Amino acid sequence: MNIAIIVAAGTGIRFSASQPKQFTHLLGKPIILHTLERFEECPSVDAIVLVLSDGGREEFEKVSAHTHFDKLVKIVTGGNSRAASVRNALEALNASPDDIVAVHDGVRPLVTVDEISRTIEKARETGAACLVADVTDTIKEVDGAHIVGTVDRFLLRRALTPQAFRFDILSEAFAAADLDEKITDECYLVEKLGMEIATVEGNAQNIKITRREDIVLAEALLKDIGN
Repeated sequence: MNIAIIVAAGTGIRFSASQPKQFTHLLGKPIILHTLERFEECPSVDAIVLVLSDGGREEFEKVSAHTHFDKLVKIVTGGNSRAASVRNALEALNASPDDIVAVHDGVRPLVTVDEISRTIEKARETGAACLVADVTDTIKEVDGAHIVGTVDRFLLRRALTPQAFRFDILSEAFAAADLDEKITDECYLVEKLGMEIATVEGNAQNIKITRREDIVLAEALLKDIGN
């Protein structure tokens, strides 16, 4: 079985809005619904678990009242960090060790069905896979206010989501994790186990909605692809 965990329990402090960014409208529809639709449409996904805050659960019930997701099997309450939210979802799963779990940011609504499928397939093959994109800017290393070096960007990739893992691998990674540590993605924890993670080339359009100006870009991209 292939299970998608959609993490959408954040408050979106940097977004500067009156509501969490996952419920902000994108072309007339909440961002979280755009994201869920991508996973609902993906034939490689068998089940979806959505992670929300208590207040987010109430808001989701309102915005999804006229929408049905056949694959949405469970809504889980998130924790006080992204990592805690994913851990809560993992603990709520009735999964087998070789099931594949794909973790995705709820505010990445432009992920494609193809990206989801290829990441899951690679994780099925290797045990762990991360969707990535090229780094196009020149990256400088700094010390205070001074540049001290240039990083070879051709050796770098931006980590996107979904990131997919065999259930036993991801469970082991979280069991060994210190959730008080700053953890920005699941790959970080799996890396700490000493495991190799395969990369899957993704699309730079798979952006994360972080600030208000990202809405303008996301709407332009959605219009361009006809959604």
